[in-house]
Amino acid sequence: MISVEEVSLSLGGHAVLHDINLTVSTGQVLGLVGPNGSGKTSLLRLLFGAIHPQKGIVKINDCNLRDISRRTIARHIAVVAQERPENLHQSVADLVSLGRLPLRNRFSGQRKEDDDAVYTALERVGLSALSTQLVQELSGGERQRALVARALVQETDHLLLDEPTNHLDLRSQLDLLDLVRALGRTTVIVLHDLNLAARFCDQIILLNQGKIVSHGAVQDVLSPNKIGAVYRVKATPLTTPNGDHHLFFN
Repeated sequence: MISVEEVSLSLGGHAVLHDINLTVSTGQVLGLVGPNGSGKTSLLRLLFGAIHPQKGIVKINDCNLRDISRRTIARHIAVVAQERPENLHQSVADLVSLGRLPLRNRFSGQRKEDDDAVYTALERVGLSALSTQLVQELSGGERQRALVARALVQETDHLLLDEPTNHLDLRSQLDLLDLVRALGRTTVIVLHDLNLAARFCDQIILLNQGKIVSHGAVQDVLSPNKIGAVYRVKATPLTTPNGDHHLFFN
């Protein structure tokens, strides 16, 4: 479980988040949505201790993140951030295997169980055939899937993703989010596409100007009134025959 209590954050003298409170229950998929600059990525970075708030507490399983080592955090939280892999000359398998480092003794080498985990993760994201290819030779979407595979091999019970569908075509977006849901991990995911958020998230937080505008079930948060107030667009909701919530914009 991840919890945030009365958190406020300033970066470079600019207030970014204001009095944030939230709890992500075990096994829940929580979506963070909101306009650009609303604080989504900053909030996600707080959740794994990349930055710390000026006020308030961020906890994982009731432990303050400030009191936990980076290695211990990495054993509990896997992150897919908006990043470019640092070493573009390594193979895809080597990039993914970096996710095993928190699970290994500092003086141990790569084990068979590590190799098996890498192979399984690559298979799950559809990159098995590219395992020996250099990262620099991948497309943007393939790199994104490789970063997801790196997070999967950490085998954590918490997963944080910042716009993981970037650079992916529609089929790959759906496949990736289907995979995330199937993992059954406590998940926080930043999404720009409100319909993807509605389809794959159990609950949604709508942020605007660093504040939580709404937090709750999909239909309650992604209502025409709230979307209109935050995004300044008209939204028409539709419930599909299988019960999915969908939005049309004009």
